[in-house]
Amino acid sequence: MSARDLMDRFHRIIRHRKSADLESWISDAKPTLLASFTTGIINDRSAVKAALTEPWSNGQTEGQNTKLKLVKRQMYGRAKLDLLRARLLGAP
Repeated sequence: MSARDLMDRFHRIIRHRKSADLESWISDAKPTLLASFTTGIINDRSAVKAALTEPWSNGQTEGQNTKLKLVKRQMYGRAKLDLLRARLLGAP
């Protein structure tokens, strides 16, 4: 099985939240070019299974953190905290 097919399968597992298919995917992906990626999945197996089975997500929080980091990088050395606050929260 090609690495592309395996990644498509993994994507379907994630998109359709089919935790039952994860173990067979791991066994198929271990001896391929995706071995390093598969090792990461195995090491974080509980987190991956939780992501597939639990109804909640921390995506909103991560999005806000990413936005804050982007604005901080763009404004580095240009302004103080008041301007950063205004840019993130909107002008008062």
